Amino acid sequence: MVGWSRLLSPAAKFASYRAVLREPACRNALQQQLRRMGGDHGHHHMTIKPSRFQWDKFKDLMHFYVMLGVIPVTALILYANIFVGPAQLAEIPEGYEPKHWEYEKHPISRFISRYMLNSEQQNYEKSLHYLFEENEKAQIRLLEDQVRRKMSERNDYQAYYYR
Repeated sequence: MVGWSRLLSPAAKFASYRAVLREPACRNALQQQLRRMGGDHGHHHMTIKPSRFQWDKFKDLMHFYVMLGVIPVTALILYANIFVGPAQLAEIPEGYEPKHWEYEKHPISRFISRYMLNSEQQNYEKSLHYLFEENEKAQIRLLEDQVRRKMSERNDYQAYYYR
């Protein structure tokens, strides 16, 4: 019985609060509070639309990598144009043969010609080597045709002889 009396006093206190909560004014206040938790800006629904995550990610990466390349290249071009400037014509000393990149006027063109592109002489020698290789292949094909022709004339065949 002692246990029931212990439970009965808090229940009686809760009953008094419960009666307050049942009154219409208090119930309306609670309902209005619950309704306004969304911000109450007029619309109470979320529109379902396709995600823009991939598009936004693409734009972010595109801007990042463009700026990663554009800013240093712009700084390099400005430095070359302001501080180095175009080349000036001068007399060539006796016995000196200029390199192929020294004929370029702009410093960036000189850099590209020196470190990235082949000289005209090197391109010419590469084309001569290509023609030499093609000529060798043609001579080998002619020799193979002669061997086949001789084999057909003599009724011979291409094989190894075993004893």
